[in-house]
Amino acid sequence: MIFKKKRMIVVSILFSILLVSGLAGVLFLNQPSFGRIPQGKRLERVKQSAHYDGREFVNEEKTVTMTGDRGFLEVWRDFLFGDKSKTVPSEPMKVIKTDLKSLPGERDWIVWFGHSSYLMNLSGKKVLVDPIFYKASPVSFVNKMFDGTDVYKPDDMPDIDFLVITHDHWDHLDYQAVKELEPRVKKVVTALGVGEHFEYWGYPAEKLTELDWRESADFGDGFSVTATPARHFSGRDLHRNKTLWASFIFFSPKRTVWIGGDSGYGRHFAEIGEKFKNIDLAILENGQYNKDWSQIHTLPEFLAKEMTELGAARYMTVHHSRFCLSSHDYKEPLENARRAAAESGKDVLIPQMGEVSYLE
Repeated sequence: MIFKKKRMIVVSILFSILLVSGLAGVLFLNQPSFGRIPQGKRLERVKQSAHYDGREFVNEEKTVTMTGDRGFLEVWRDFLFGDKSKTVPSEPMKVIKTDLKSLPGERDWIVWFGHSSYLMNLSGKKVLVDPIFYKASPVSFVNKMFDGTDVYKPDDMPDIDFLVITHDHWDHLDYQAVKELEPRVKKVVTALGVGEHFEYWGYPAEKLTELDWRESADFGDGFSVTATPARHFSGRDLHRNKTLWASFIFFSPKRTVWIGGDSGYGRHFAEIGEKFKNIDLAILENGQYNKDWSQIHTLPEFLAKEMTELGAARYMTVHHSRFCLSSHDYKEPLENARRAAAESGKDVLIPQMGEVSYLE
């Protein structure tokens, strides 16, 4: 009888722990920052996409998220608890603090904030891409910014004509940042389905332009955008690939800029280069790559090949120097960029974070 009572007590305790853990998990995933998957009319539009298989969005080439010999849990263990002596700088990074609101509107320029966040002035219009100003993870102890890189905030931004979000991963879509920016954003340009997050967070529908691959939007006065493919995936919570990921080719009166987003190497690079012959600046992902996920991020050996196939006049690489999301040396992507420039014979911009690069 005593043994049965003890067993019942243990079972009750375990059940209570599981119940509390489950409730905590539900509450955690129900935070507004996780956003909301497409529903209603937006979901109906998603279902009409040629890139939606009835359950989720898919890449045009067969793509496996995890390509290494190690299991998912082993990869995550190394990511969370592995050696960070080379992947994270031991001293604060140097970032230039530029007064962005005072920069000339008559000249085209770009300012990179680290990782995949940058601001462009194109023919007088301000284009802000994937701004991460607070955090790149739902929890503060994962994907922490490198010391010294937490320099720019939404208040430092000028009024934004086009906020471009390539996909809804946490290191490209910062809930707090886009919430604070909303009153000063005229138009959001993003991939199909991602607008659901923005409406959930208070953005009016008329501000949102969502595009499927190869769809275009004309904004008048010589400004337009076309969504182009990428080889990646999406999701902010346990739901994967319910929204699309994309690259974008942005047309302005003076120049054409290709915004690459996140992508592994694939045949779409040659396709884009063949279709769009006059890309003045192409911005490529270069960083957070690993053999364990070799198809969804660009490995260093493909960087020069991508430059050659795109055929742009010049390049800049991003997705590095601010977060540690892989196991490579944090300085390695800059070496990749220099090596790819030499191999491809292309002009590659390598600015310091916060530095103004004039595009004339």
